[in-house]
Amino acid sequence: MANEPKTTRTDASVAEFLGTVPDPQRRADAEEVCELMREVTGLEPAMWGPSIVGFGQYHYRYASGREANWPAVSLSPRKQALTLYISDGYDQYAELMSRLGPHTTGKSCLYIKQLADVDMDVLRMLIKDGFEHLNGRTVTAGPD
Repeated sequence: MANEPKTTRTDASVAEFLGTVPDPQRRADAEEVCELMREVTGLEPAMWGPSIVGFGQYHYRYASGREANWPAVSLSPRKQALTLYISDGYDQYAELMSRLGPHTTGKSCLYIKQLADVDMDVLRMLIKDGFEHLNGRTVTAGPD
């Protein structure tokens, strides 16, 4: 079916997945952020698809009618950067983002090359705010 989501929650092991990250520094950064997300959310991590570690969930619905669930906050240790999904947009976090340290963003992605370069207190606040904003909610978005 064309409208089925490609990324869904699975029963795969988070620890096993993180253990397969080839770059030792990226693996350590991912494990540290995973633990931070566990502390902030009070939840255990779950795998979403083959490469996203998520906490909690929200439901999104596009104007086109497509809808699915997605983790409220999540991470993925990609080759180029540690990718965090902690918001449905970063405009409202401009002040925090200015204090975070070196990073780039996409619409809902935060890319960090080296965790040691960012302010962990600011990252904790971003995760907390994003989780509280999204967990358990339904978000309606523009065109799919």
